Amino acid sequence: MAYTADEPLAADGRGNSLISFARGGEVAPPRDAPLPAALVALWRAGRVLMVFDRYRQSWELPGGSIEEGETPRQAAARELLEETGQQPDERLRFIGYARFVLAPDRRAEYLALYAGSCAETRAFEPTEEISAIRWWDLLERLPGYVQPLDACLAALTR
Repeated sequence: MAYTADEPLAADGRGNSLISFARGGEVAPPRDAPLPAALVALWRAGRVLMVFDRYRQSWELPGGSIEEGETPRQAAARELLEETGQQPDERLRFIGYARFVLAPDRRAEYLALYAGSCAETRAFEPTEEISAIRWWDLLERLPGYVQPLDACLAALTR
């Protein structure tokens, strides 16, 4: 099932927009634009794990670039562990493909979205990229800027 609209599903004020979201099979990634990244919504007790990116100065879902020879699922699991020290209790669930239009050149890209849950948390060590993690209920106010694109994607995984 694909969600598309005349208006973006979410926009971030920096010129980036989430323009559609397609649930469905992980085996057939879109081919009309690159798929360079994967994100994870990791849930615990009704809260999703967010990371604070030092460079973008925003709360985001953990995730990042798909490395050469890596599947989107492998990238999602690796990035989750690298950025947060957390691991899901079970295999990550594929949720769908999000299509973005990104500034400044209005290029189209996809990312793969996964979700999981964990009952116990592990210790977090800040990295050069990630300064903090927080379990967020999607409603409470977090200190600083919450990336609206990631907040929208997190809500799609509930």
